[in-house]
Amino acid sequence: MRKRILIRVFWFLLLGLIFTPLWGQVSFEARVSKKKLGLNERLRVDFVMNQNGDNFTPPKFDGFRIMGGPNQSISNSYINGKRSFSKSFTYFLSPMRKGQLTIQQATVQMEGEIYKTTPVRVQVTEAVAVPKDPNSVEYLVEQNMHLVTEVSNLNPYLNERVTILYKLYFRNPVKISEAPRELESPKFVDFWSQNIKIPQLRIEQDTYKGEPYNVVVWRKTVLYPQKTGKLALEPLTLNVLAELPTNRRDFFGDRIMRTVNKVVTTGQTNLQVKPLPIQGQPEDFSGAVGDFNFDVLLNKTSLKASESFQARIKVTGTGNLKLFDLPKLRLPNTLEVYEPEHEEDVKVNLKGMQGLIQDNYTIVPQYQGKYPIAPISFSYFNPKTGTYARILSKDFIVNVFEGPLAQTSSTPKPSATNIINSPNAKFGFIQLQADWQPIDKSSFWGSRLYYLLLMLPIVLLLIGIPLLRWIAGRRPDALSQKQKAASRLARKYLGTAKKTIGDKSRFYEALEAALHNYLRAKLKIETQDFNKDKIIATLLDRGIATETTNDFVQLLQNCEKARFAPSSEVQINQDYQNAVRIITQLDRKL
Repeated sequence: MRKRILIRVFWFLLLGLIFTPLWGQVSFEARVSKKKLGLNERLRVDFVMNQNGDNFTPPKFDGFRIMGGPNQSISNSYINGKRSFSKSFTYFLSPMRKGQLTIQQATVQMEGEIYKTTPVRVQVTEAVAVPKDPNSVEYLVEQNMHLVTEVSNLNPYLNERVTILYKLYFRNPVKISEAPRELESPKFVDFWSQNIKIPQLRIEQDTYKGEPYNVVVWRKTVLYPQKTGKLALEPLTLNVLAELPTNRRDFFGDRIMRTVNKVVTTGQTNLQVKPLPIQGQPEDFSGAVGDFNFDVLLNKTSLKASESFQARIKVTGTGNLKLFDLPKLRLPNTLEVYEPEHEEDVKVNLKGMQGLIQDNYTIVPQYQGKYPIAPISFSYFNPKTGTYARILSKDFIVNVFEGPLAQTSSTPKPSATNIINSPNAKFGFIQLQADWQPIDKSSFWGSRLYYLLLMLPIVLLLIGIPLLRWIAGRRPDALSQKQKAASRLARKYLGTAKKTIGDKSRFYEALEAALHNYLRAKLKIETQDFNKDKIIATLLDRGIATETTNDFVQLLQNCEKARFAPSSEVQINQDYQNAVRIITQLDRKL
């Protein structure tokens, strides 16, 4: 028994000798109040050390906004003769975006050495419901400030206009000290979208749930759904600095205000998009949805051969004007028709797209005659009535005069030498005895004319070769001609964008439309097929270089980003020059 006791005492002494140095080790760690939080919640971070350190350096807190801190606290106590020391630096953070965020390492110097904390990962989700405390300032702000999404139609048809208004409601005692900042912006992946520019935010009077409120319209957006079924509108989240009165007063008796940082969100809204009805859909329907007028116009109906005239196919009205193709002109084969020039004059407001789109054809007749131009039809779906409408253009007769005939007779006219006198004769008699006459050699062979004709080819050859070289030197090569033609085509498509180069929003809208129209004309890509993968695959299949393809896709992405990011005049001019260069390169290859 005594032997066992001695063995146990030996082991206790040995373990004490081993772990005694560990008890005195330096500890420096980062602690968070929670590992998962909503976008509208706050996070507490404590950097705790068990010895007094110097030169504490916090991390940069990427993805967070510092709402409070650093608050320093020191705890030094003695329990049963043992000293316990703790020093901490506390921060209160507010997340700025969703996703997994990392709190990087903090550093401190203790006992002449640098110590670092371990990085901490935090998962940030969408805004969540926070427990309500009637006595808290946050509860008071929450009850008197609301961010609301107003949707004009929750059950639209495919390609029907939907208007979205984001409104910030607030009332006394809440006041907004400065303009809110967006933390989360909806992207509208399954929609064609256009933000309506608001020149200046204004506070107006309105009612919310039957009670009077101040309201600020934060954003106006027009959408055209490109898919059917249930489509989600991503939430808009704002960070608002609100002011609330306190029970304290300053020297002059005015109530002291307290500033509160509040994150408000609209939450997710769902649309149920209906497909267009199949019953009654015309065969020539190309996806037009709205209320339109259609017409075909000619600038002249009487002209000379080799002169040109213009035919214009025009659609005006309200609807998805940028999202469908115009019908094609049908002409006789004997008329030479050039590729049409597409023009758009479309404005987007809360009523949707309004204006006109048209294709201008240049036509050149080669022969005289009367050419009928058959009527063409245009069909569209009217979502107000729920029915299809079809408009037929009128027909035209183009009179071409003073030109060659389309068909000429090759039969020789009768003459006295080929008319047979006998009415019953079917064949002419063969003359059996020829009346040959000998050639007088002395009149031509060896004469001046003979030698002149003999030397003429050599003289022409000696003169013609330098002449052809001179002409070839003055004539631009084929590659140069193709480059000039491609450059003219690029500038034709980008003409509207160049006119609006001073207006960033209209410029990028016109630039994006020009790039889309070019792809439709050259690669026959329909509007609903415009996506990054489709464009890359199609261009690479047509032999376009990878660098040029990536530049084209990057330019489209620049147009999309420019709606939400500021752009300088230098960047706008650079994007325009890049567009001219890229379309020129594409057209040379295509």
